[in-house]
Amino acid sequence: MRDNGFNRPHFSLGQKLWQIHWLFVLLLAVTTSIGIAMLYSAAGGNLDPWASRQLARFGIGLAILIAVALIDVRLWFRYAYVVYLLALALLTAVEIAGDIGMGAQRWLDLGVINLQPSEVMKMAIILALARFFHGLTVEEVGNPFRLLLPLAMVAAPVGLVLRQPDLGTAMILLMASGAMFFLGGVRLWKFAVVIVAGLSAIPVAWQFLYDYQKMRVLSFLNPENDALGSGYHIIQSKIALGSGGLFGKGFLQGTQAHLNFLPEKQTDFIFTMLAEEFGLVGGLVLIGLYVLLLVYGFAISIRARSQFGRLVGMGVTVTFFLYIFINIAMVMGLIPVVGAPLPLISYGGTSMLTLLFGFGLLMGVYVHRDVTIGRRGGGDEV
Repeated sequence: MRDNGFNRPHFSLGQKLWQIHWLFVLLLAVTTSIGIAMLYSAAGGNLDPWASRQLARFGIGLAILIAVALIDVRLWFRYAYVVYLLALALLTAVEIAGDIGMGAQRWLDLGVINLQPSEVMKMAIILALARFFHGLTVEEVGNPFRLLLPLAMVAAPVGLVLRQPDLGTAMILLMASGAMFFLGGVRLWKFAVVIVAGLSAIPVAWQFLYDYQKMRVLSFLNPENDALGSGYHIIQSKIALGSGGLFGKGFLQGTQAHLNFLPEKQTDFIFTMLAEEFGLVGGLVLIGLYVLLLVYGFAISIRARSQFGRLVGMGVTVTFFLYIFINIAMVMGLIPVVGAPLPLISYGGTSMLTLLFGFGLLMGVYVHRDVTIGRRGGGDEV
């Protein structure tokens, strides 16, 4: 039997609120509180200018998370492509009327907030790809021509983000999309072909990199070659990481950060400041919280009955992991500096709100975990 897909199962608003995974929300709050404490420290023991704003943003983001979680997952399925097209339109608007800051054109001034559309696209592309792969059979996924549309859907925003330029966000978009292709059933040999083609294109791609991006790669290979220039950031980051030792120098006592040797201490390099003040133990505690969130994210995704729900949950969780991995690997000198925030910890409005919107989608998948969606989106199937 088959119905219209929006009648069953039905929960009241109160029942949906009760269904939210509140332990997961508590873990988000605890992790964010660590970030607010580090922003308080970064300002020399003051709530302004960063900690107070981050706290307000988390409050707004938490309201967004709950509101998104209450929306039927089938509505997100229905409007997934609309969300993607709106995000793509915002990215295109950046090319025309975007604000330039720190040498990059990434923001739209909306008066109330400076919006970074590339962050919005991280969630929009997950919704769009989840909808696309939900409707395909195994045979259709195996047809290379059926993958041309999703490849174009990925290439368009990645190209626009690279023009801003924002290599870190482009990497996250590309890798998160690759994970969605894999979860959607694309065979590994096709990934191997793409990787080989990508590696072969590196000499050509190198010519299109901006000078500062080339310097970041060269500094990654040998930071001491320009210790006071392009290699300064990563050298100071390693010094701060090492000086923290096992238990750190203590809250508000980090010399690298408070004597302004550590660059971007409130954003990209905030993990380094945490490790200097709380040591290896403090860093491992934060990583432990991240691991718990990731485990819950994957468990919630697997529990969903609909392919769309599973793909959305997995996509949000993988994107969260990529945020963590790229930032921590970057400040440790394991990959080049690409400009990626540490989720829930780094100062930033759009990234915080977008990530909590994504976790709202994840909670929505959990609340509506028993909902099924037909391959063409027709509704519940029995």
